[in-house]
Amino acid sequence: MTSPVAAETTPAAKKPGPIRRLYAWVLHWAETRYALPALVTLSFVESSFFPIPPDVLLMALCMGKPKRSLVFAFWCSVASVLGGILGYYIGYAAEPLGRWIIFDLLHYGAAWDTVAKLYADNAFIAILTAAFTPIPYKVFTIAAGVFHEQVSLGTLVLASVIGRSGRFFLVAGTIRIFGPTVKVYLDRYLEWATILLTLLAIGGFVAIKYLM
Repeated sequence: MTSPVAAETTPAAKKPGPIRRLYAWVLHWAETRYALPALVTLSFVESSFFPIPPDVLLMALCMGKPKRSLVFAFWCSVASVLGGILGYYIGYAAEPLGRWIIFDLLHYGAAWDTVAKLYADNAFIAILTAAFTPIPYKVFTIAAGVFHEQVSLGTLVLASVIGRSGRFFLVAGTIRIFGPTVKVYLDRYLEWATILLTLLAIGGFVAIKYLM
């Protein structure tokens, strides 16, 4: 029987942080029949208005079922590109809604003028870069619709297919090849990795503002 003194001196279990709780939540989808629909839905809405990127869920599902990693990456890519098309039409046909999403909902308004300049210089490269990197892709899909005289739907789709597929298949392929090794590092450094991705997104906007 544990003495009262021992009970009082036993350190309380550390409560998981919000990022780790999110990771635990998304990971369980890999063991349910809703895993793929959840990934497709998240990938679709993230491309136009949802703030959470699909990479966390994609990684969780790939680690839960490594042999299906490339399947997950394929559907993640398809849904993301289709969501990008939705973002384009939001900007094209409902510009006030698009601006509300960017400026008020997601607070990316500071990047708007930078994106407009990038589209004037080279829309394809701008979208390709946003699709592949942590730079918020949804800003570029909605802005493409707003600036449709400079950015055709075909340009958006082609650049998105290359960028999104490259990004998601890189994640899935890495997990498929290295499997448990990647999971160990993700478990250990998840919070730091998330912070790094956020800083890269901010740094990406700063870089493209001054380099182009």
